[in-house]
Amino acid sequence: MDKLSDRVKRLGYSQTFVMSNKAREMKANGIDVISLTLGEPDFDVPDNIKQAAFDAINQNYSHYSPVPGFLELREAIAYKLKRDNHLEYKPTQICVSNGAKQAILNVLAAIINDGDEVILPTPYWVSYDEMVKMMGGNSVMVPTSYVTDFKITAEQLEEAITDKTKAVLFSSPCNPSGGYYTYDELKSLAKVIAKYPHVTVISDEIYEFINYETKTASIAQFPEVYEQTAVINGMSKAFAMTGWRIGYSACPEWLAKACEKVQGQMTSGANTMAQRASITALKTDPSEYRYMIDAFKKRRDLVYDLITEIPGFKVLLPKAAFYFFPDISYYIGKTLNGTEIKDADNFAMFILENAHVGCVGGVSFGSPECIRFSYAASEDDLREAMRRIKELLEKFN
Repeated sequence: MDKLSDRVKRLGYSQTFVMSNKAREMKANGIDVISLTLGEPDFDVPDNIKQAAFDAINQNYSHYSPVPGFLELREAIAYKLKRDNHLEYKPTQICVSNGAKQAILNVLAAIINDGDEVILPTPYWVSYDEMVKMMGGNSVMVPTSYVTDFKITAEQLEEAITDKTKAVLFSSPCNPSGGYYTYDELKSLAKVIAKYPHVTVISDEIYEFINYETKTASIAQFPEVYEQTAVINGMSKAFAMTGWRIGYSACPEWLAKACEKVQGQMTSGANTMAQRASITALKTDPSEYRYMIDAFKKRRDLVYDLITEIPGFKVLLPKAAFYFFPDISYYIGKTLNGTEIKDADNFAMFILENAHVGCVGGVSFGSPECIRFSYAASEDDLREAMRRIKELLEKFN
């Protein structure tokens, strides 16, 4: 008798963690590996946020919080959404979760029945498809490519919507492409979605602040889809608080209540000290944390100059987040140093084993012709990583 459920057997392991674990194993065996796999800021948490956590400990915030989070934190989130995104939400429309990943899962659990469809524009974050599977839904992939700046059109979206469609899930700014949808592009998508009131938009905006051009728009800004939209965000990227596990959703009230119901039976409220520290982070002027974004932009420009010199790579200049997502289809179908390159995952493993640089193949992002590099690393490591890859691949050109 098989002890595992069919549901868990349907799930795959995160390719991000597969590659990062492989890089760690190689390092443990004495190999000099530069890992550019994980999407994690390499900065320390700002001092004022850390102090707020110490204060919370000393003030004995050690008991359960309300399931959707402290009222003061939900008020701070509502303040931030109005200040930065021109969005009006009441605290009762907000649910604070154990990271943005749980916030997405809450929404999916609240709306998905077995067999429902969720539209995923490719490339998508590796966990989206697995989350849909976990909830019993089916993912419908809408392809994009390097040529289309990795973005779908309103026409593609409308063609993908059926009576079974329950949600559209995407990130803007996007992990892994580093692009984002403009105001006008979101407006065109909103016009389509508004025709289908049975469809919920799940807009993952966790990379909102790591933007090198202008403020990104939110699809929730458009009145015609406000009541159909769940905005997802959190503290991990903008404030380097990945391990503090605070995310949140802002939804129509009916959906916010459903998220609270789901979370109440899963984890209850998030870490109380991290919640109190998040209040301080959100109320601080974003310019106080601009130094991290400036550093990321400097690294982006450095890597772009180097990665465009690597033979066979087609790459866009990322406008946001901290990833490069080059198209490596030039190498697919070739045999390199005895390794047959069937897709980007094979290529990523080839790079790791031969150049000792860790990246993530694009198969689990829905783009089997691309690989993802994180540039949340030191400038020295980034220079050396690009040098190693270029030196390796020049042997085959």
